[in-house]
Amino acid sequence: METWAITGGGGFLGVHLARRLLAGGAAVRSLDVLPSDEPGVESMAGDICDPGAARAACEGADVLVHAAAALPIRGADLRSTNVDGTATVLAAAAEAGVRRVVFISSGVVYGLPAEPPATEATPVAPIEPYGVSKVEAEGLCRAFGARGLEVVVLRPQPFIGPGRLGVFGILFDWIREGRRIYTVGRGTTRYQLLAVDDLVEAIVAAAQRPVAGEIFNVGTNTFGTIAEDLQALVSHAGSGSRLTHLPARPARALLQALDLARLSPLSEWHYRSAGRDCFVDVSKADRLLGWRSRMSNVDALVASYDWFLGSRDPRATPGRTHRARWNEKALALVRRLS
Repeated sequence: METWAITGGGGFLGVHLARRLLAGGAAVRSLDVLPSDEPGVESMAGDICDPGAARAACEGADVLVHAAAALPIRGADLRSTNVDGTATVLAAAAEAGVRRVVFISSGVVYGLPAEPPATEATPVAPIEPYGVSKVEAEGLCRAFGARGLEVVVLRPQPFIGPGRLGVFGILFDWIREGRRIYTVGRGTTRYQLLAVDDLVEAIVAAAQRPVAGEIFNVGTNTFGTIAEDLQALVSHAGSGSRLTHLPARPARALLQALDLARLSPLSEWHYRSAGRDCFVDVSKADRLLGWRSRMSNVDALVASYDWFLGSRDPRATPGRTHRARWNEKALALVRRLS
């Protein structure tokens, strides 16, 4: 029986990965600041920046999935968690003799390439601090790889599925209430998403295939324009929501002003990428991992929305993770007027 350690095991991705691994007969250990509540998981409450906690998580593990990260929310200590924490975890994995580390990076490391899709050979050019922190963490992965630690880096597109709230929880609530849904620009650009269960399968393949030292883009193979995908979700929901297109430049300027005033839940990446094509080439994952997505953008959105309807708790306290609903702040006024 293989033992898998997951940093961030209590988070959205960690929970889905743990369920998949347990179903396959693996032993699963979670290291997170909040204990995992998944039955069958060996839960360890601790910080990835704590060398002792990292060593305990890696001890006896065959595979380590480093998924813990501070999200790009104003006030988050991105470098301490995403860079220093990664260094601590990789050192612990090397000391413990972990066979393979799978590091969850992000597609935001590419920034906004002039001609998408980005391939793994596209130079990284992050446009905000979260992407910068992921680039630095990838550099640590290469350094430890050069010393003999087997590391595979995955760069997923935004991933969603049952249990995902965050900014998507805001979108789902507006659709549930039949509010207007705004797009920056005419909605003709393409924004690639990823179903969390498809990401989980990519992680499993990255841990098993002879691909140490490789980097892989991971995103759905099937996606339309923003307007097409959102309209499909609205139609599925039977909602009275109407897509409303906003001029791109003024909309971005307004979202930036709200962010700087700390009146918006949207990060710098959200408004700078809005109204632009954001998708990556995933052919390398198909070729070397034998991986292809099973779910389209619309499939993933629908699955997430249906879960949201069945689990929505209006009394839930807003939080700062993907499993919590985010505080709408100034967007609450926009919702009431929509």
